[in-house]
Amino acid sequence: MPKRQTYTLISLALLIVLGVGSYFWRDDSPEPSPVLKNTYAKALAQAHDGLPGAARVLYQQMARNDLSPVRRASLHAELPNYPSPLALKLASNDLRHEDPLVRRAAITSIAALVPPAQRSLLLGPLLDDKEQSVRFAAADALLGLSLDDIGLYFGPLQDVLGQYQQALQNIDEPDAQVHLARLYMHEQRFDQAGVALTRALSLAPDDLQALATQVRLLEHQGHTDPSREVLAKALQRHPDSAFLQHELGLWLLRHHQDEYALLAFARAVELEPDNNDYRYTLATSLHDLDQTDAAQKQLETILARQPANRKARVLLINYWKETGQLQNVQILLAQLEQQNPDDPLVQQGL
Repeated sequence: MPKRQTYTLISLALLIVLGVGSYFWRDDSPEPSPVLKNTYAKALAQAHDGLPGAARVLYQQMARNDLSPVRRASLHAELPNYPSPLALKLASNDLRHEDPLVRRAAITSIAALVPPAQRSLLLGPLLDDKEQSVRFAAADALLGLSLDDIGLYFGPLQDVLGQYQQALQNIDEPDAQVHLARLYMHEQRFDQAGVALTRALSLAPDDLQALATQVRLLEHQGHTDPSREVLAKALQRHPDSAFLQHELGLWLLRHHQDEYALLAFARAVELEPDNNDYRYTLATSLHDLDQTDAAQKQLETILARQPANRKARVLLINYWKETGQLQNVQILLAQLEQQNPDDPLVQQGL
């Protein structure tokens, strides 16, 4: 299940919220004229809503040089839904932006726009960025890549991870300790990860992210029964938590109990129907159990609520291709072409 994009976005947000490094969010740029401000707001809304011409107006705004860092970062939040050679060029240019906030936002865009091997080539140099938070954001974006994909940046990545862990150790907050545990788990330093999680749970015993990470740590250590017990106890305390129901579904998937996982995913969507990530997971689970019609309906619901969601659109196109519903494929591609005529999927066609 593709969780890397989502994990990267959470990690980058965590860096900002926790204040890792010396940069604080600010908007010191001069206020643009009312006309330019209105143009920016309309373009951002058009991209967010997936309206026709969204990519064109988004690219136009990103080509401006008078936007504040906060406004520019907001454009990057929409860019991954509109991939193209120009989108990649714009994101790459912002890796050299003078403001760290924009560089971090560009890292997020790049991670979503390019495959792993290309990601390391573009983001590897940021491991030497003068701003600590940018180095940490680049490290987060490179986690999980194979040694071949990381290539020459393996050494610099290890150096930055060491700095990252040291910085998080000095933050007495649950989120920081959970993130630290995840970094340790990536390096299979399970004992240190356990210490970080113990600290997180001592600060916030019912922190759901900490509990979910503890479940995964126990699984990595081969402790299946204890991992299940931790999750079960958490669900007893929070039976109406969509997050925990979703985590239960993932646990069941990892242990090859796909039909029970489907029930947990359905419950998560029932509890939090506006969460498109949960609904996307439900769709893939339904498809894996040969319930293709139901899977398609879940994806249609996502697109009805969020037309800009390219990931759901691409998956629905693939599902319709599988069932030979080429007319529906053409409709989705036509809508995608209206949004972004340079989308690689549009160029590829049927």
